[in-house]
Parts: sequence; structure tokens; C-alpha cells
Amino acid sequence: MTVDQARRAAAERELDLIEVAPNANPPVCRIMDYGKFRYEQRKKAKEAQRKSKQTEIKMLRCRPNTDDHDINYKMRNARKFLVRGHKVRFTVIFRGPELRHKEIGEQQLKLFIEGCKDLASVENYPRMEGRRMVMQLEPLPEVLAKAKSVAAEAEAKGEVLEELPPDDAEDVEAVQGVEEAGEQRS
Repeated sequence: MTVDQARRAAAERELDLIEVAPNANPPVCRIMDYGKFRYEQRKKAKEAQRKSKQTEIKMLRCRPNTDDHDINYKMRNARKFLVRGHKVRFTVIFRGPELRHKEIGEQQLKLFIEGCKDLASVENYPRMEGRRMVMQLEPLPEVLAKAKSVAAEAEAKGEVLEELPPDDAEDVEAVQGVEEAGEQRS
């Protein structure tokens, strides 16, 4: 059909002539309502954006003199983040004379690598950024796939996954103890 015939046909139907594939030979056009077409395109784009999930980077910080128990607690949190499909960035912050003992920070970051090696791979190895030593872990592909399937199942059931539910009674007691101590100080 020639361009003039297509324009006349569109005018008869009170619709628009829209070029869909300009690079095709010959170019492909459609007769449709342009406003409705734009509305549907925006709707599809919003739906695609809603379904795509940006990976979050969770940050965990410590100091070179952080106690082993605190490091284990942070490692448990890091494992929870990784299981949920998030990347985790570890930062060791040095102050004053601590900067002379960078090997302590490096040892701590190696502990995190060892503690999470079944769930994650190292994306950025430990490096100094000013007075901070930084490292980043990303979940392994199989862990990421499992996290996505769990999230999809929960969405299909209409459930909302909580960000970090306590996984054992100790965590619940620890949270309650901190809350009670805060109330007593007030």
C-alpha cells in the first residue's frame, strides 16, 4: 500500500498512521490510536521496571580492635544478606595509630571471606581507600537463583518477605534486651 493510501485509510477510520519499523524494507506502518499506543508502551515500561529488582549493596563496618563475637555477629548478618541475594561491602575503619597495623584489618576481611565462601565470591578484594580497607562480596549464581525463586514464590502467594527476620531465639532475646535497656535509661 502506498503512503497516500495508508494515510487515507487512517483518516477514514479516524486513527493515526504510525511507523513501527522504519529500518525494514519497505518500512512497516500501522493504523492505530497513537495516544492508546503510548499509554500501553508506558504501562509495559512501568511493569518491566517494577519486576526488575536492583541488587542492593549492604554495608558492614568494623574497626581493627573489634571483638571476635562482634565479628561473628556481623558475619551472620552478612550471610543473611547474601542468602537474600544482596551484595555485601565490608569496611574496616582505621583511626590514628591503628593505621600502622593494616594486617589486622586484612585478617578480619579474610575471616569474612572464609565465613561466607559457601555463599559468595569476592567481587573486590581488600584494598585501602584512604583510612578504610574495603572489600565486596557478591552471592554465587546458585544462591542468587534460589533467592529469586523464593522471592517469586512469596510474591505469588501474596506474602511480603521481611527484611531480616530473627532466625533464632537468641536474636529475639538480644533485641528485647537492648530495647529494655534503652527504656530503663530514658
